[in-house]
Amino acid sequence: MATEIAILREDLGGSEVQTSDGAAHDLRQRTTRGALVSVVGQAGNLVLRTFSMVILARLLTPKDFGLVGMATAATGFLSLIKDAGLGVATVQQAVITEKQASALFWFNVVLGVSLAAMCAILAPLFVIFYGSPKLFWITIALGTCFIFNGAASQHRAVLQRSMRFGIMAVIDVIGLVASMALAIGMAIAGSGYWALVVMAVGQPALCAVGSWLATRWIPSWPQRTEGVRSMLMFGGKVTLSNIIVYMAYNTDKVLLGRFWGAEALGIYGRAFTLSSVVNENLFSAIGSVAFPALSRLQNDPGRFRTYFLKGYSLFLSLVMPITVACALFANDIILVMLGPRWHEAIGIFRWLAPTIIAFGLINPFSWVMLATGRPGRSIRTALMITPMVMLGCILGLRWGPQGVAAGFSISMMLAVVPLILWAKHGTLISGADVFKAVIRPLLSVAIGAAASLLARDLLVRIHVALLRLVVETGILFGVHLLVLLFVMKQKAVYVRLLRGTRLWPFHDRTVEAVPTGS
Repeated sequence: MATEIAILREDLGGSEVQTSDGAAHDLRQRTTRGALVSVVGQAGNLVLRTFSMVILARLLTPKDFGLVGMATAATGFLSLIKDAGLGVATVQQAVITEKQASALFWFNVVLGVSLAAMCAILAPLFVIFYGSPKLFWITIALGTCFIFNGAASQHRAVLQRSMRFGIMAVIDVIGLVASMALAIGMAIAGSGYWALVVMAVGQPALCAVGSWLATRWIPSWPQRTEGVRSMLMFGGKVTLSNIIVYMAYNTDKVLLGRFWGAEALGIYGRAFTLSSVVNENLFSAIGSVAFPALSRLQNDPGRFRTYFLKGYSLFLSLVMPITVACALFANDIILVMLGPRWHEAIGIFRWLAPTIIAFGLINPFSWVMLATGRPGRSIRTALMITPMVMLGCILGLRWGPQGVAAGFSISMMLAVVPLILWAKHGTLISGADVFKAVIRPLLSVAIGAAASLLARDLLVRIHVALLRLVVETGILFGVHLLVLLFVMKQKAVYVRLLRGTRLWPFHDRTVEAVPTGS
């Protein structure tokens, strides 16, 4: 009988096994501890990425960023196929054997090599489409990322299944620091856009090595085994959904690169990255913990609802003040983060601010659909949002980057309510539950924004942009937290959250070692 790999079955109820208090308490502790570890790790990741953005924006030109942005936008859809959704499938399964994981590993490796070869084939076409010969070798170089991602996909899924989030955070940070240092050194040496390419390739390469060393699992040669076909089907549906959404979320960049050129795309791309980087890091941090926990509760709808709403409320309480800060303090954020020569990005950045809250409201429901085994519904929601976003970008194209940003934001905001209603259908999560999760952070951040606006006449007297930004955001976030914790009476919720972690976050406790055989 095949040995299970990194089993985390918590006997979480359902028709087969009754939930034990010990299992529930253990899952709660690991989930809470994992959430804190992930948030700390992603916070470090965010600080490092922000630092690299600040430095590289001053060492490189908008055209450098635009060239790499063209290649990324053109090949990015391939990155959605990089593991065929099989990492998600591995985490979502209640039980997975070593034979199954090994079969999926080899599938990912073959897929990664194939995607790298496809980049090489497509490179001449991108040169013709954009009219830039430099894109040929940029595209080929970026294609090597798929090989490293394919080799690491199942190993990272094993780490996530066993909730070893501390190790994952350390691997990610080390990979980012090393690739970032190399990129900055190359930029100083005058390598231009190649610094960005090396940073993009270096991190997945180093993370692949770290994941192998952390799991100490050497996959066996592929063998025919039961269960793999259903996991391939699940992963295929996840991948199809991601491809459809990618078309929506990258139409803006492809159109700008084609019709407005590398410099316009470079400016827009920096504003877009700056507006999305915090949201993406938060979603990754909380989702990396929420998804495996919710997957183990898929047969216990009551607890599933409770766990999701807690994670959703926490996520929104962090995302909403970020949205308001980007809208109110766009001038200072661009000046501090990118420098004075990027002033054209200010209007774009302000227009993109609403997308932060739109993504914040919508994205967590992907946990619901995938954890409950509904990838088909995820495809239908993708088909709902894609035409709206593409149309918004096309309509705004005549006004350049700001017009595209406005079209993107408006279409995203219009999609929020129908997407949430459809995503939660068939679960115990009600519209009232979603409203309660949204209204508290919304009211508290509105009060914080009002306090910041009232203090604006005093803040303009601070002539150092960095200091002014620190004070502005300090008022916004400080008032928001005071109102949320004390007026909205959420202090007890966060106190219980902190008390749920008894171990130092970066101390991992492996549930079961990865087996070496079947």
